[in-house]
Amino acid sequence: MSTDTPDPTAEDAPSRAELAARVEELEASLAAATGEDSKKMSIIATKGTLDMAYPPLILASTAAAFGYEVTVFHTFWGLDILHEERSKNLKLSSVGNPNMPVPNVVGAIPGMDRITTKMMERRIDDNDTATIEELVDTSLEMGVEFQACQMTIDLMDYDEDNFYDGVTTGVGAATALQDMADADIQLLV
Repeated sequence: MSTDTPDPTAEDAPSRAELAARVEELEASLAAATGEDSKKMSIIATKGTLDMAYPPLILASTAAAFGYEVTVFHTFWGLDILHEERSKNLKLSSVGNPNMPVPNVVGAIPGMDRITTKMMERRIDDNDTATIEELVDTSLEMGVEFQACQMTIDLMDYDEDNFYDGVTTGVGAATALQDMADADIQLLV
């Protein structure tokens, strides 16, 4: 032992538990920096009705809360979820929905969609469920990447300025496919 190196006393030396905790902390930091142990979820949202807006938003925000890197690719009517004004007026169709409390014949009566939408909005409000806007904002704050399909933007003549701040526009199908290929979990909603 060199005479230049001071001999640590037992009081100065960290305990085994402290060293183990420090090693664990460094390993976690390294894994985060290199992307190891991070899981990815890719969701494709294709529908823009009130009842179909909730599943991708709930799954995305929940996965983000559990540390997943989450991307939600919105295409066709799913873009309405990302549109600031349209997302506040999503409707619930009473026709063709087997779980609606009205038969299809009754659901086809003019105005029934408005009634079933109001029923669902009341239920959402009564249960203090987050609104679409709240779920989008929360998801964005948690790092969820919402992507808007460029082909659909062009086809449906959306104005990109009308999407929520933080939405990634100009994303094509090839990018979405690559994201899905890299993801641990892929969902089509």
